[in-house]
Amino acid sequence: MAKRDAVFPAKPHALYELHRYSPAIRSGDLLFVSGQVGAREDGSPEPDLAAQVQLAFDNLNATLKAAGASFDDVVDVTLFMIDPDAIFETVWPVLGANWGERPYPNITAVGVTWLAGFTFEIKAIARIPS
Repeated sequence: MAKRDAVFPAKPHALYELHRYSPAIRSGDLLFVSGQVGAREDGSPEPDLAAQVQLAFDNLNATLKAAGASFDDVVDVTLFMIDPDAIFETVWPVLGANWGERPYPNITAVGVTWLAGFTFEIKAIARIPS
């Protein structure tokens, strides 16, 4: 069995090593990106919610870039939010600013009770361009 083809961004935050997971795994022309949070370089959460969501997108985009992809190549997105009703109005404009042009990827949003100190997480599947 082949080893996993892990993809790391140029400046990975500390959570990958601390929690023992890869930012993304490449399988053929697909990239499975782990849930990205608004973690600073030391792994701590960005306290401002809008900035935390933007940092989660920045971390996602850095991982996509390391694999030779961009958000335009994303086909599937899952959002995890603590108390979505309370944070939606803050989160949605940041998503819109990062979403790109039509056709948009599909999306599933899930309300959760725990994200290890974070309020928002985004995971994605992308097709890596040839």
